[in-house]
Amino acid sequence: MKVLVTGGSGFLGSAICMLLRSRGDEVIAYQRGGSDRLQQQGVSVFRGSITDPDQLNKAMRGVDAVIHTAAKAGIWGPYDEYYQPNVVGTENVIASCRNNGVHKLVFTSSPSVVHGGGDIEGGNESLPYPDHFNSPYPATKALSEQLVIAANTSDLHTVSLRPHLIWGPGDNHLLPSLVERSKSGKLRLPGPDKLIDTVYIDNAAKAHLLALDKLNTTPRTVGGKTYFISNDEPLPQREIISSLLKAAGLEVDIQAISPNIAIAAGTVLENVWKLFRLKSEPPVTRWSAEHLSTAHWYNISAAKRDLGYVAEVSIREGLKQLAGTQGMTF
Repeated sequence: MKVLVTGGSGFLGSAICMLLRSRGDEVIAYQRGGSDRLQQQGVSVFRGSITDPDQLNKAMRGVDAVIHTAAKAGIWGPYDEYYQPNVVGTENVIASCRNNGVHKLVFTSSPSVVHGGGDIEGGNESLPYPDHFNSPYPATKALSEQLVIAANTSDLHTVSLRPHLIWGPGDNHLLPSLVERSKSGKLRLPGPDKLIDTVYIDNAAKAHLLALDKLNTTPRTVGGKTYFISNDEPLPQREIISSLLKAAGLEVDIQAISPNIAIAAGTVLENVWKLFRLKSEPPVTRWSAEHLSTAHWYNISAAKRDLGYVAEVSIREGLKQLAGTQGMTF
């Protein structure tokens, strides 16, 4: 099978590319920059942006399937900076699939599309989209997910995955952020005892291949559906965060603070950043404070049933692999 992976050089995208290659698929990584590492593993690199429909059309010629991981992530920034890659980019991917006769599309969504504040404990795919989001990232990911769901037809079979808090060797987002915020040796959390899901990178990547294979064999079973993906091992935030930091060589004292104070601080900092038009990311926002104040773990029985998904690498084993990784950059 010839598969195009958007965002192929990203943390998740590169893991997907490597898995596809390991089983003999022909892989094209569609991304804005080059990647010697991918090319050394036999992955073809096609440079372009998902906001450029002409380049996308060129890249998709002769492709059998697309795994769309490219997106702008983050907790802060102008709405349009998220809307263009996340929504317009997804529109372009769908259009290019149709233009080139590509019949299979796996989309990387996010559990944040159903988090509107408050605890989510064992929630499944029936959770509704909130009426309002406090961050452009989940707002635009919700729109893009809905586009992918609506695009599912007899000519283009689509499926959306919602992996939660991906981590592991090569992570360039979650762990570096935790390390940066923990350099003082202390970390304050508004919900340290709240349970949260995470997913190890190898498991998240494998879920995408399982979804792709189901689109090949039983598209009516999974077409147009969304699935939560996790390690199925919800842990208190304090425990998983301290374990990740320990694997990175940091011992951190995690202290609890009031959720109301954290959310108020996020509100104040957002206003300061807007007033002075600061381009950096505030240390805390309303959205990040709300997430850190609440439980969010999900029932993944649908992914187990329909995709045959199991978390092959446990959190314990994943932490060992993370701790043993040499040359990590934070």
